[in-house]
Amino acid sequence: MQSLAPGCPVRHVPSPNSDARPAGEKVSLVVVHAISLPPSQFGSDDIARLFTNMLDPAAHPYFAGIHTLRVSAHFLIRRDGELIQFVSADQRAWHAGVSSWRGRERCNDFSIGIELEGCDDLPFEDAQYGRLGELLRALRTRYPFEAVAGHSTIAPGRKTDPGPFFEWMRLRDLGEELLPDLNATR
Repeated sequence: MQSLAPGCPVRHVPSPNSDARPAGEKVSLVVVHAISLPPSQFGSDDIARLFTNMLDPAAHPYFAGIHTLRVSAHFLIRRDGELIQFVSADQRAWHAGVSSWRGRERCNDFSIGIELEGCDDLPFEDAQYGRLGELLRALRTRYPFEAVAGHSTIAPGRKTDPGPFFEWMRLRDLGEELLPDLNATR
């Protein structure tokens, strides 16, 4: 296990679902997502299997419809706060899909995607908020992003995550600098 910054250990599981950012493109946005596989179930390695194209379609009925997706995120924060990195933040991860932020299309080009192991129906864990704050602080030292937004904000009508149980004000309480534009997050 390596460390992204002091106090922010990270396990690396490389995903092939990434490529180079467009020339000269800088990271200006962090997108917060939520994912659970199978839906509303936690603790398996199925998210990592999805992000590494190794999801077994026979392992669960839901997987038959998603196992061919080629998706990833830069980071995943598990329920216990474990941090897993799938894609270098210098690269473009395939996390946002069809998306728009402040009139700019293709958010994958200029964003870092952070998945929280969770769903729309349950609160997130204290350990996840703590790790998310540490990760955002570590990222901000190298990528001076302008905003943090939910997947639902950049893909309205198509996505709902991180969902109604994500506490944006709690994230703001971890540090004002982490959410420079709180009104833009939802």
